Amino acid sequence: MQSPSSVIDRTDAPSDRPREVIDVRMLGPPEPLTETLETLADLDTETVLVQRNDRAPQFLYPKLEDRGYAYETVDLDDEVVTVIWRSNG
Repeated sequence: MQSPSSVIDRTDAPSDRPREVIDVRMLGPPEPLTETLETLADLDTETVLVQRNDRAPQFLYPKLEDRGYAYETVDLDDEVVTVIWRSNG
């Protein structure tokens, strides 16, 4: 994988916040969604979460929106990376 910094730099996520990376590529549904939401609940609101997955987490997106998170997904050659952060708006 590219470094979390290089992937975050390709998104609108704040680059000056702490980061946490989780890898859910080997988990079957619905564990990636559950793992991501549980991790977000445990993180400081300033932390940017970088989720490594083998596919775009389409069922996660509406849940993030409902909880006030912004996100962007970057499709790489061998994985899909979704960067999630608390939006200020």
